[in-house]
Amino acid sequence: MKTGNVALLQLCSGDNTKHNLAQIEQQIKQLPDTVQLVLTPENALLFADAATYRKKAETEGKGPLQDAIRAMAIRYKVWILIGSMPLISREDPTRITSSSLLFDAEGNITARYDKIHMFDVNIEDEQGEYNESVIYQRGEHITVVDTPVGRLGLTICYDLRFPGLFQALREQGAEIISVPAAFTRYTGQAHWEPLLRARAIENQCYVLAPAQVGVHGTRRTWGHSLAVDGWGKVMKKNVDAVSALVVNIQPESLNVMRQQIRVVKHNRFRPQLTSLIKK
Repeated sequence: MKTGNVALLQLCSGDNTKHNLAQIEQQIKQLPDTVQLVLTPENALLFADAATYRKKAETEGKGPLQDAIRAMAIRYKVWILIGSMPLISREDPTRITSSSLLFDAEGNITARYDKIHMFDVNIEDEQGEYNESVIYQRGEHITVVDTPVGRLGLTICYDLRFPGLFQALREQGAEIISVPAAFTRYTGQAHWEPLLRARAIENQCYVLAPAQVGVHGTRRTWGHSLAVDGWGKVMKKNVDAVSALVVNIQPESLNVMRQQIRVVKHNRFRPQLTSLIKK
């Protein structure tokens, strides 16, 4: 049976990229050698304002932030998912996207996902108003990629509230779905764990959610990095520590529940999912 260990890093990132990279490397250095894939949260390399995101945005495959992660992947012989960082848009070079990048253990970029759903909300917390669409161009395509621990579907934070995206990832063979996040404390306390468990149950996938925790300027994040199995059981949780948790993934264990409850076969809305799938 295929099996592998995945590490979920919980960070308190800010506007100092050197400090953020040091946090990531310090956690990776402490991981057991058996870890094959490392997941980092949304805004892992930079948690700042709109102007700083635009200034620090890199072209895919080029730039000091990507160079630093590439070097870590090679040095520690692990795959690394950057939960999100600002990248130059593939559709419009005058815009930027909030993007996940997956590096293999040789430092190659094997996948990119541009966040589809923008966090444009008004809530009752310290910041109150969030308008990601002012900063970022939304993504247009879903991403599923093979990794040493299984077939991985990519999402970012606010995507969690849109089950159709997760269903489309499952349609493309996802066994694991990553949800790197910077959930606010206000919404996190109410919705974070129920939504993660629901997405895992609905799609019979592992859902792995590395999170930001603490204070980032005017924003406070919830933490509670979470690993959920395909039955909706919480495997491990990191409430508020700036540290990693390690979980063992066994993708073939999903086969039994997928045979018992055939949600993909029985889904009468499957044709509507095809608009999300890049041809």
